[in-house]
Amino acid sequence: MVYLTRIEHFNAAHKLYNKSWSKEQNETVFGKCANENWHGHNYELYVTIKGTPSSETGFVFDVKQLSVLINSIIIEKLDHRNLNMDVDFMKGKMCSTENLAIGVWNELEQNLPSGVFLHCVKLYETPRIYVEYFGENRGRQ
Repeated sequence: MVYLTRIEHFNAAHKLYNKSWSKEQNETVFGKCANENWHGHNYELYVTIKGTPSSETGFVFDVKQLSVLINSIIIEKLDHRNLNMDVDFMKGKMCSTENLAIGVWNELEQNLPSGVFLHCVKLYETPRIYVEYFGENRGRQ
């Protein structure tokens, strides 16, 4: 099994705010992320796929095509957007980096060609904060 990672970048705004809590509780739990006027991040998205290299090309998957796929399915929906308001797969969810990574996984997984499997979505919110998501069923291919 060979693992291939493509890195993409996007900028987006969000707000972490639980409507059932007081403003004070939201500020205590979420800090600056509860800002009423939103705040933004420069995200780095690492998408790792896995598979067996083709005997014809030596590729698990053409990295240029992987970039096109990530950009058309994910980056175009997220870049310079408000995650809480503009992104269909985040509607009704707390827009944490954890939930965003799960959403990215779900969008990408269903669009990979046969024989190519999603291994990991790693999403950096800041250079020092990131999440990794490996999907619900770790026992898959």
